[in-house]
Amino acid sequence: MKLDPALLEMLACPECKVRVELDGERLICVRCGRQYRVEDGIPIMLVDEAEPPPEGWQPRDA
Repeated sequence: MKLDPALLEMLACPECKVRVELDGERLICVRCGRQYRVEDGIPIMLVDEAEPPPEGWQPRDA
């Protein structure tokens, strides 16, 4: 999947307010590790629908 790089640059975790990184079909917050799905090219950035961090996930520089 491909998101517009300009859109990706503007997106932030709604909980932590830091950047997210695209990992396959998920956007992952670099601070808390929440995973937000992308459906038909549309990021679903709802904290209530986020998934927990992947196993072994470690915070990165925000």
